[in-house]
Amino acid sequence: MESKTFSLKAGDKVIKVEKNVMAEQANGSILLECGETVVLCTAVMSKNPSDLNYFPLNVEYQEKYYASGKIPGSFLKREGRPTESSILTSRLIDRCLRPLFDHDIKNNIQVVVTPLSVDLENQPDILAMNAASLALGISDIPFLGPVGAVRIGRINGKFIINPTEKEMEESDLDLVVAGTKDRINMVEAGAFEVKEEDIVKAFEVAQFEISNLVKEQEDIIEQIGKEKANLDIKKPDENFIKEIKDRVSEKIEDILYKQGAQKQEKMNLLSDLKNELLEYIETKHEDDKDAKNMADKVFEEEVDRITHEKILKEGKRSDGRKPDELREIHVKAGILPRTHGSGFFKRGTTQALTLLTLGDPASSQIIDTMEEDTKKYFMHHYNFPPFSVGEAGPMRGPGRRDIGHGALAERALRPIIPDHKDFPYTIRLVSEILSSNGSSSMASVCGSSLALMDGGVPIKKIAAGIAMGLMTDKDGNYVVLTDIQGPEDHHGDMDFKAAGTEDGITALQMDVKIDGVTIEMLRDTLKQAKEAREKIIEKIKTAIPGPRKSISKYAPKIEMINIDPDKIGLVIGAGGKTINSIIEDTGVSISIEDDGRVFVSSTNDEAIKKAIKIIESLTKEAKIGDIFEGTVTKVADFGAFVEIFPSKEGLVHISNLKNERVKNVRDVVKEGDKVFVKVINIDDEGRVQLSMKDAKQKK
Repeated sequence: MESKTFSLKAGDKVIKVEKNVMAEQANGSILLECGETVVLCTAVMSKNPSDLNYFPLNVEYQEKYYASGKIPGSFLKREGRPTESSILTSRLIDRCLRPLFDHDIKNNIQVVVTPLSVDLENQPDILAMNAASLALGISDIPFLGPVGAVRIGRINGKFIINPTEKEMEESDLDLVVAGTKDRINMVEAGAFEVKEEDIVKAFEVAQFEISNLVKEQEDIIEQIGKEKANLDIKKPDENFIKEIKDRVSEKIEDILYKQGAQKQEKMNLLSDLKNELLEYIETKHEDDKDAKNMADKVFEEEVDRITHEKILKEGKRSDGRKPDELREIHVKAGILPRTHGSGFFKRGTTQALTLLTLGDPASSQIIDTMEEDTKKYFMHHYNFPPFSVGEAGPMRGPGRRDIGHGALAERALRPIIPDHKDFPYTIRLVSEILSSNGSSSMASVCGSSLALMDGGVPIKKIAAGIAMGLMTDKDGNYVVLTDIQGPEDHHGDMDFKAAGTEDGITALQMDVKIDGVTIEMLRDTLKQAKEAREKIIEKIKTAIPGPRKSISKYAPKIEMINIDPDKIGLVIGAGGKTINSIIEDTGVSISIEDDGRVFVSSTNDEAIKKAIKIIESLTKEAKIGDIFEGTVTKVADFGAFVEIFPSKEGLVHISNLKNERVKNVRDVVKEGDKVFVKVINIDDEGRVQLSMKDAKQKK
């Protein structure tokens, strides 16, 4: 099979690039390999444009269990709906590619990344992002890349480029950055309270590596890339643009900056204005089937232009705020009677209601993916119903956006969650977005801090989040916006979400609509975001300054005991008979870890004590000198066997039955008798010798 090989370099890692005949019917296909991790990426564009009025890009990252030598655990034993991790990786790839397309393209474009081999050391997501850029770059699909991507870790203050899975376990930073030669266009990060200045240093390291990756990709594309297709993309002419502007520009500005009007009123007025325009265009340009779509585009571009100019030239936002000003904030904790914790956070017209549920360790989520098998004891879920934006629509469960926003908030909160060994609960947070007008994911972080503290969860610190925006012009001027509203997000150039505590960053996410942002812009954004975050945390403290001293009376109580791991089988019993009997008898829930930790949970304290007593009796070890009340299980000529606790017997020799000489054991004891015995010896094989004559009788 004929192939051409090249290489990319990031830090001390070499990525092998291979172009062969795999997927040769795709517009572009490429194979990337690092260590024993291999991904195949294909890019395909439909031959004809669609009738859609938006740019139809679809990115799919499909986990394949065979890549890591696993068989799926489902009943069907094959991959089904995408896992959460594959959805998040698909979003990563999409977010770095999308800004580098002409959005007037209406041909369907699909990028599919398939991991073929995963070595559990070199992470496939970074390979996937670079592979997607190269597959598009060498294809005939019009793409304004390439784009490079790296992961930055940090161990003991030292930055590491594309760290291994093992290195990531020690890292206090997980920063994924993508961009072009001189700009960053996508950021995704989790961190353990990393300072803003250190994040900026990490961006600088990433930009250097990305620049080199892009140059190397350009060399490959120059050698094997196809000539780009010449698509028939309809563009409005200058006369048409002027005609639209003359009809709507002044009215758009009046609506955007109408004093006292809320988001929904403005949206409705803009929608009415656009409909009037489209009716006019349909009549005036009835022979041009593309006129309405082009008018729609010009209308949106005019909203963009006015929004940018007002902020850049006058520092004026549509709601009258200054660029670094927060909207009014309202917070409340403990607003629902039966949930284990609740928090309500309102910023402007964005509202997040977060509910806390505490469960026993057995309620943990089992994670079974291509790359890992583990248990998850903390989870945050995010729901975005259509009524939150004043719309009616289908409710078919979480989509990609819900999963992505939920994961971002979860990542932001993870560093403040107590260690499972100290607080052995499964923690589930659900953020219900009741009203959305900018950064509901960051409102979820704030609402979650309130709910956790209301529920008595001993969080390490309070976390909060804020969404930052950016307005730029062609001359390089820019203004960073604090706490962006929906229209500023939609018509702005950047959506930068920053979450953390008073001491540092815990999560970041950035998307752009332009080709990218500079390090200087990111530095200013982080500084302004920190100031906003600190104000929000102070506001949260006014509602509840810290975790309540006890958990909700409706939450299960959990007690932990340690047993010898070798005796776990005694507690479980054959086919689970013993543990199920304890659960049925007491009504508790029992979870056993491999290291011998046993968690007993119930809302009834007496039931917990009863279950623990049974477990301790099953696993208790006899010691010389201990005195027990036992049951005679067997009588022999030489003595009697006495069960001192379940599954543990000892022998009382005939000479140890009484102080005087005993001729017949049955003259003293018989099967079923309750007797007091003292442990007088335990031999090397664990056999216990007992004495009745030495035991002190208990009244």
